[in-house]
Amino acid sequence: MKRDYYDVLGVEKTATEDELKKAYRKLAMKYHPDRNPGDKAAEEKFKEANEAYEVLCDAQKRAVYDKHGHEGLQRGGPGGFGGGAGGFSDIFGDVFSDIFGGGGGRGGPRRGADLRYMMELTLEQAIFGTTESIRIPTWGDCEPCHGNGTADAKKPSSCPTCKGSGQVRVQQGFFVLQQTCPHCRGRGTTITDPCKSCRGAGKIKREKTLEVKIPAGVDTGDRIRLTGEGEPGDKGATPGDLYVQINVHPHDFFERDGNDLHCTVPISIVTAALGGKLEVPTLDSRAEIDIPDGTQSGKQFRLRGKGVRSIRSSATGDLYCTVMVETPVKLSRQQKDLLRDFGKTLEGKEASHHHPETSSWLNRAKQFIDDHLK
Repeated sequence: MKRDYYDVLGVEKTATEDELKKAYRKLAMKYHPDRNPGDKAAEEKFKEANEAYEVLCDAQKRAVYDKHGHEGLQRGGPGGFGGGAGGFSDIFGDVFSDIFGGGGGRGGPRRGADLRYMMELTLEQAIFGTTESIRIPTWGDCEPCHGNGTADAKKPSSCPTCKGSGQVRVQQGFFVLQQTCPHCRGRGTTITDPCKSCRGAGKIKREKTLEVKIPAGVDTGDRIRLTGEGEPGDKGATPGDLYVQINVHPHDFFERDGNDLHCTVPISIVTAALGGKLEVPTLDSRAEIDIPDGTQSGKQFRLRGKGVRSIRSSATGDLYCTVMVETPVKLSRQQKDLLRDFGKTLEGKEASHHHPETSSWLNRAKQFIDDHLK
């Protein structure tokens, strides 16, 4: 049984588009295959989150899911990948089929199915934009039969059952139901001697290359729609669309949160105690941070305008650098002796002056013991 899509993303059913996107981005970062190599469980959770976000971020699909659940989507919710342009009419068609024993779907040529392509980008590509070439499956006219599907390459004959209309009328009691012709399946034509190359389909599967322009500022969960690049429809019908869904690889240095960037920078205990200058990389250059004396581990410094420019506005996020005071390792005997001598100078009456965080913690711990443990 599939889990509820809202539970998968960890959001309420009233979640906004931004809340959905934020929840999906968090899960995608956590379970991304690059961060969990060889972990099948993480891979399945990543796919599950993708599927949930794909439905809930689409207003039509979300409406179908909210009303009919997973079953509604399986029966052909609007714009479902690989499902064509179904929708409520398909659902009601199934109901008529159950009652009257005949397909209640729409007749005539059907629109092509939508396709999805998962595009993996680096953080730099997502932030600055790029143009990527992708290869996708497509269908082209069969050359031997010129797309007609017949062995002699002539146009197929008109269906004798529906007389070429693709639909038949069936009377059930007081009801007169118009349904897809069961003989030609709504095409209006029949083929008695199919082409051996395409087996009567008139089309052969191929591959094509597309140039996809990725706008600057995209993020994990964004989708780019390429109209008409999905599967072809029946003759006389429009093709489906291709949706390019973005997944951004984790970065070695920066972590993105919306339009802001975050990074952790180690500093020595000398720099933390005495202060100094710290040079950090930004997206397009470098910047210098003034480290004040007495800086504690976890202190965050904000560089305005050094984040990501929004894809939807001219606003630019900030870069947040969090410093981590690094404890020296593999000290020599002389260094250890010097450190012990230095430590003695921090003891005594002025210890709380040199260790404000320690003093504060000890006071809170003592208060907790007095209130709860005695």
